[in-house]
Amino acid sequence: MEKTIYALSSGSVPSGVAVVRVSGPATRDILKSLVGSVPPPRQAALRTIRDRNRQVIDRGLVLFFAAPASFTGADCAEFQVHGGKAVVSRLLAVLEEFPETRAAEAGEFTRMALSNGKLDLLEVEGLSDLLVAETEMQRRLALEQAQGHLTSMYDSWARRLTHARAMIEAELDFADEDDVPGSVSSTVWVDMEHLCQEIRHHLDGARVGEIIRNGLKVVLIGEPNAGKSSLLNHLAGRDVAIVTPVPGTTRDILSVDLDIGGFAVTVLDTAGMRETGDEIEQEGIRRARAAARDADVVLHLSPMDGSAQPGEIPEARRIIRVGTKADLAADAASGGHDLCISVKTGSGIEALLDHLVKDLSTMSEAFSLAIPSRIRHVSLLRETLEAIELALATPDSHLDLRAEYLRVAGVSLGRITGHVDTEGLLDIIFSSFCIGK
Repeated sequence: MEKTIYALSSGSVPSGVAVVRVSGPATRDILKSLVGSVPPPRQAALRTIRDRNRQVIDRGLVLFFAAPASFTGADCAEFQVHGGKAVVSRLLAVLEEFPETRAAEAGEFTRMALSNGKLDLLEVEGLSDLLVAETEMQRRLALEQAQGHLTSMYDSWARRLTHARAMIEAELDFADEDDVPGSVSSTVWVDMEHLCQEIRHHLDGARVGEIIRNGLKVVLIGEPNAGKSSLLNHLAGRDVAIVTPVPGTTRDILSVDLDIGGFAVTVLDTAGMRETGDEIEQEGIRRARAAARDADVVLHLSPMDGSAQPGEIPEARRIIRVGTKADLAADAASGGHDLCISVKTGSGIEALLDHLVKDLSTMSEAFSLAIPSRIRHVSLLRETLEAIELALATPDSHLDLRAEYLRVAGVSLGRITGHVDTEGLLDIIFSSFCIGK
């Protein structure tokens, strides 16, 4: 028999209020036992909560959500009690005494919602991301997915693929019928061309989605004493890196995580780029070059006080040339720099931060955040696109093969939302959830 699950859903105690959630077939019986009756669905009721010996546990709000109109799709109840450790521990201990109950595992309430058709796989992943979102853009991206906006788009694409296959099957199976003209399937290929263009445009936003979800990786590069560590400390608001006049102080990679304009940004300080015989420093420089190759943005720093000349610029996706120590510059000319800053006076720092995220802001607005955010999504979308392109490239004389390619495209698309077999993915996805969700 299916067990009724329970868990603390409101986070750690002590707290002002604690919410204990219960869901499953025994929910009504538990409510009758603990509070005397089942409250009207979706109405908060102030009740005294008692154990089986009629001893008072606490007095708080009790809510009941009748199946299927609940988060999990099964009968569900919430006990909103005082958030003291003793109160919560006693309530959980009493729930454990029911033979039909057991403590919920991580993500089990959400998994129940998935099993009961209340959420699909995309919405579950969006909810998971929403729980761990640390920046405004991460919240917006996760909410877009959790609210089913991506699901609606992919479902509409799936319906178009199904219609296309139906038209082809009609021509293959009923070619002799008067009401099925021989060229009926040819009408679908224009739409499949349009669908390919839509998927390609959608995939263009994948890079933005990855950066929003995982953070923009910014690497500071430059010769020794170019001001890299000073900039890192200024951005962090604390002494992360050692700053001295001695060249080669930084030998390993140091990092800080920032929230800039609602975007998660990781800034990495690296060893100064120069010729050296020190093996440890050489390793630091090698790591600096590797970090630059993997970075989303490289800030190439060079001082404007005439103490050094711009040195090596490693290979990178995007490079911003930053002049440092602008307060010591002999003149106000930029000297070929994209931006000029002074950590000492703070001048140019805000402009630098705005410059870092301006492209992301523009792109995220262009895609309205209805973009793929996980490698899994991108991989399956590319499989879908490849299969449709193969169908379009196959000669008309092989309609059965073209139909098969469209079927493969539909399966790949369905695996994103979980509308086909995705059992192997579930343990991985739900392993990131917390208990009580």
